[in-house]
Amino acid sequence: MKSYGKLVIGYIVLMALLLAVMISLFAFIRPESLTPANYSDEELQIYKDVWNGINASFRAEELQRITRLVVVWLILFATGLVFLLMIWLRELRPLRELRDLAQEIAKGNLDVALPMRRGVYYGDFTESFDLMREELRRSKQREMEAEHAKRELVAELSHDLKTPVATIQATCEVLELSCRKKLEGELNEQQRKELLNTLEKSEIIRSKAETIGNLVQNVFNATLEDMDEIKIGVTECDSRRIEAWFTNLKDYGNIILDSHIPECLVSIDPLRMEQVVDNIVGNSYKYAGTDIRVSFEDLSDRPGKDNERYIRITVRDSGPGIPEEELPLVSEKYYRGANAKEKKGYGLGLYLVKRYMEKQGGGMEYYNDHGFVVELLVRKV
Repeated sequence: MKSYGKLVIGYIVLMALLLAVMISLFAFIRPESLTPANYSDEELQIYKDVWNGINASFRAEELQRITRLVVVWLILFATGLVFLLMIWLRELRPLRELRDLAQEIAKGNLDVALPMRRGVYYGDFTESFDLMREELRRSKQREMEAEHAKRELVAELSHDLKTPVATIQATCEVLELSCRKKLEGELNEQQRKELLNTLEKSEIIRSKAETIGNLVQNVFNATLEDMDEIKIGVTECDSRRIEAWFTNLKDYGNIILDSHIPECLVSIDPLRMEQVVDNIVGNSYKYAGTDIRVSFEDLSDRPGKDNERYIRITVRDSGPGIPEEELPLVSEKYYRGANAKEKKGYGLGLYLVKRYMEKQGGGMEYYNDHGFVVELLVRKV
């Protein structure tokens, strides 16, 4: 494109020089005055009058010639400029667009389309180039979708592994506690040896299960960090499934149902909702260590609230709660409060709960009330 600019400038300079040369040549073509030496004064005056007339006529013709010359030059100059403009519009501008498109593709922007111009010399090439760009865009989209699906699969598998690993750890802890109590009683040497052997193996299993749990959590954490969006597949489900998820969490201490969930259809993603229940109850068990009470309320049954088609799930413990200054931060990604320093975790529990509930069309609130309380809103069908 720089060469084209130089060509235009060179053309303008050349035409200007040509005009100057032509005008100069015409300026030097003039009749010469030769005064006769033997003329009388009267004859000399007549000669001068005739000469002045001839000279004036010549100058008028010279002006006309210069005018015609300038007109012809202007026509040639304009024709040349039009020709250069046609070259730019038909050949060079599409080439520049092709160059700009190549630069955008190099930057990773594959959504910029190239205008099709079949009249240009390389129109077929530009069409093929744009087809290549479109195929690259589709290929990149397929690659991103495949990568996203892979990360979602890893995240789901990581979650599915957490519950059985936690069950193994809890079972080993119960078995170890039972073995230690039996060792305090009257036992013969063989019985004591068997109990010690069982206790040792249980400790090994619990240690390995803890290692597996940490590795799984690390994988889940890394996967979540790289994922731009977590897929939520909302479907119509029986509300009683939510209550069953609470009652099945026997490894998290004593869970008391103060009421039963209203029987209806709710809009949830079963996998994500189960994660929500597991995270909330698991956090209360980890940080409070008290009984966990769960209640259900159909908000659409309240007077004047017919438009609130939600079920409210309230989960509360009797622990010390969360310091007031930390309350706004506990649902932030990777945030861990002062009381979490001695506990294992990554600060993702309430962050995921809030995110999953919002993407299911519900919501989450939490506060302190003689313990820590989490309220979930589940949308009814």
